Amino acid sequence: MAFGRLERPQGSQPMSDINMTPLIDVMLVLLVIFMLTAPLMTSRLKLDLPKADARANPPTPPAVLAIALTADGQTHLDEQLITPEALAKQVEAQSRAKPDTEVQLRVDRVVPYERVAQLIGLLQKSGLNRIAFVTEAAVPGAAGDGGVGGDVGAPDMTPSAKP
Repeated sequence: MAFGRLERPQGSQPMSDINMTPLIDVMLVLLVIFMLTAPLMTSRLKLDLPKADARANPPTPPAVLAIALTADGQTHLDEQLITPEALAKQVEAQSRAKPDTEVQLRVDRVVPYERVAQLIGLLQKSGLNRIAFVTEAAVPGAAGDGGVGGDVGAPDMTPSAKP
């Protein structure tokens, strides 16, 4: 004879949340340990290296082609007027001689985009893929069309490389 309830008591429900605090604490401790030990891991051997009479070769500057398209439609290679056929031959020869040649394009703002695209196509077809556009820095606060293609100041001789 049982004198009790027929129901079973409900047990504790499983926890469906993960407590992130201990995990974050462990990660911060590991981060601190690695930050403290990383500088100590570099080996600094004191070596007395032998002397040699050989001189180090000076680094050779990379080959650069400067191509300019003027407003009157003419093409210049390294400040010299050149025909499109002669330019194609020069570019092809330079590509064979030094394939890592950088081409610096200086294009007048009124030159049609189609002409620039044709020149870039010619350069890429010949194998020269390092193309940089040379621009001039805009004068801050200058009157114009909002700073985009407005008045220009001194030339900025650092080319902006095309990826």
